[in-house]
Amino acid sequence: MKLEELLIYDDIVIQCHDNPDADALASGYALWWYFKMKGKIANFIYRGRNPVTKSNLRIMMEELDIPVSYEPQFMGMPELLVTVDCQYGQKNVTRTDAEHIAVIDHHQIMGELPPLSEVRPRVGSCSTILWDMIREDGVSVDDNQKLSTALYYGLFTDTNRLSEVSYPLDRDMIDSLIVNRSVVTEMVNSNISLEELTIAGHAITGYEYHQKNRYVILRTEPCDPNILGVISDFVMETAGIDVSLAYFVSPFEIKLSVRSCVKEVHADELAAFLTDGIGGGGGHRLKAGGTIRPERMDEFALPGEDPYRLADRILLERIEEYYDLYEVIYAKDTTLDPEGLTLYEKREQELGCAKLTDLFPTGSRVEVRTLEGDVEVIVKENLYIMIGVEGEVYPITDEKLKKSYRMTGKPYSRTFDYDPSLKNALTGERKNVMDFAKGVVSSGGSRILAKQLNRYVKLFTAWDVEKYYSGNPGDYIACREDDPHDIYIIRNRLFDTLYKKV
Repeated sequence: MKLEELLIYDDIVIQCHDNPDADALASGYALWWYFKMKGKIANFIYRGRNPVTKSNLRIMMEELDIPVSYEPQFMGMPELLVTVDCQYGQKNVTRTDAEHIAVIDHHQIMGELPPLSEVRPRVGSCSTILWDMIREDGVSVDDNQKLSTALYYGLFTDTNRLSEVSYPLDRDMIDSLIVNRSVVTEMVNSNISLEELTIAGHAITGYEYHQKNRYVILRTEPCDPNILGVISDFVMETAGIDVSLAYFVSPFEIKLSVRSCVKEVHADELAAFLTDGIGGGGGHRLKAGGTIRPERMDEFALPGEDPYRLADRILLERIEEYYDLYEVIYAKDTTLDPEGLTLYEKREQELGCAKLTDLFPTGSRVEVRTLEGDVEVIVKENLYIMIGVEGEVYPITDEKLKKSYRMTGKPYSRTFDYDPSLKNALTGERKNVMDFAKGVVSSGGSRILAKQLNRYVKLFTAWDVEKYYSGNPGDYIACREDDPHDIYIIRNRLFDTLYKKV
């Protein structure tokens, strides 16, 4: 959906979920501001049983001039109702009748969506989606410091102080916004109430420690999700704890926070595993979070089991399953068992590449931004950026490029979920790599030994001993024919496209 599609309506109401958080307030504020810029008058409301009372949100509303009103008895029938940071008809938003419905949200899709909808579950906040949609319409929010600050704080709180940011569009927004840091500091320092301090204390004293795998589980009463992060960060200071899981159960959602301080467990992967099929999770290797929808768990319930015990049981079962599931392989110290290995060679395949000096001057320190994360590179005359079949990028020298590929001389064009980009670390200037990409065709001939995995694997490659690559059953584990320690994972969906049996 494009925002311009909503401009045909005149009587417009924007509604966020009951008991709004910072992301809901910022999202509604952004949409209200967009309509105002386009000459439309919109009302921004929230409903539910209680008005906003949290200190940080009251500061946010007052300092940033957020035009939201509490309307528990709203009786209108607007021409257009837009729900932000929630989905129409779900439990966490009071139903408001309207002639036409639109939805803008970043949570997992929970039911049938109206034709006018924009839901992106991979994005860290609804604020990011509004920022991107407004930008796509040719309008910039960057010069409006109050709105920019609201959007930043919306992402800040929904990703536990940015520690759970994983999608590159979130980082793009952070880089773009002009933020009033003093207001953010004021809101951050008013985030925890005395009641929530008590909740945190009870959770910490009621911890459940599992010595075999050195992880701790803490369940809290429903609270601001940031409190989960505070609890998790605190307990990770404890000797003997490698991983922590803190969570709360409410009628509307189960929120969880995951922390890890060991390289064998990535917090983002564990969060995704815990929420698989019943919600969503993500973040970074050390810090992550997630959300589970209670209604998605009904099929796992035992007769008479209440939602709290169900959540306790499912999370414990899944974290134990996670530890039992994986074989850890350190490529530097390992050679693959030759049984079952088959010899393959690389197929001819068109990929893309861009010469770094075409984007920025030699010696520039640049940040490469992709779906996999950010990597810093120094621009050199002989250095290129390769673009893989799914938009992944990696640096390659001129010598290796010419040895393995031939130039087509034509621009390289392909559609990805997120186009890789480069940012000059000194000036902040950002450029889309695809605008400079040229086609290259792999010359073939490179040979590997490979076999399909029959279990889950965490592989620490010989060139990166700190970060593992996950392999799932059906994926391939492979090594170069001429280097048995050069071991890597190839996704099942890509293998036949990239390689053929010798």
